[in-house]
Amino acid sequence: MSSNDSVSKTLIVAFSLCIVCSIIVSGAAVILKPAQEVNKTLDRKRNILSAAGMLDDGMTIDEQFSQVTTRVVDLRTGKFTDEIDAEKYDQRKAAKDPAASDALTTEQDKAKVSRREHFAIVYLVEDSAGDIDKIILPVHGAGLWSTLYGFVALESDGNTVAGLGFYEHAETPGLGGEVDNPRWKSLWPGKQVYRDGQAAIGLIKGSVDPAGANAPWQIDGLAGATLTARGVTNLVQFWLGEDGFEPFLNNLKSGEA
Repeated sequence: MSSNDSVSKTLIVAFSLCIVCSIIVSGAAVILKPAQEVNKTLDRKRNILSAAGMLDDGMTIDEQFSQVTTRVVDLRTGKFTDEIDAEKYDQRKAAKDPAASDALTTEQDKAKVSRREHFAIVYLVEDSAGDIDKIILPVHGAGLWSTLYGFVALESDGNTVAGLGFYEHAETPGLGGEVDNPRWKSLWPGKQVYRDGQAAIGLIKGSVDPAGANAPWQIDGLAGATLTARGVTNLVQFWLGEDGFEPFLNNLKSGEA
């Protein structure tokens, strides 16, 4: 057998293996996609419940989420809309689409997100009487190394924080990554968002003086992570401010949402 024949056979076998492997990988991706979508949905629900302090390991995620109503808000008007199907709406994709978002000026863009989508998905928890108990809002903004994505939960007054949690970021473990620390997250419930009509809540350098006049609006800073801490303050103030959810929260309180 000539060396050329041997090389040809080797190439044919290698090519055949590549084809077979690509078919297997593609087939697996197609077969597993429904399961991946289900897991993705469950993870989103888990993070929403966790941010609101409602996560109960003794119940399934779907059982707990049955208490939550999903609605779409038009951020341009601060009112609910049925124009968008919440199940099909991709909020991240919309934020990058000039036809589905608005460019922010440098002054407006505290969270450094560049554009604000026209519509946002919000989550409402009602009590047994049908009154709103908690309002859970999606937030995102720039940290030091990444964009942080999470949820802020508010009590029914639209001003008192019920909780906060980030489900995606790439901040430095042990520094900016401390946004995942349960101890730090436990500092948020009970804090106030608005002061004199402005979103004033934010992180400070060091620890909050519980007796201080500003304590209701202050959160302990993240040691060694000044830029991540500043990013968290900016993104929370932006999304709870006049260019974010503040008009919606005002409409919700007045019954005009």
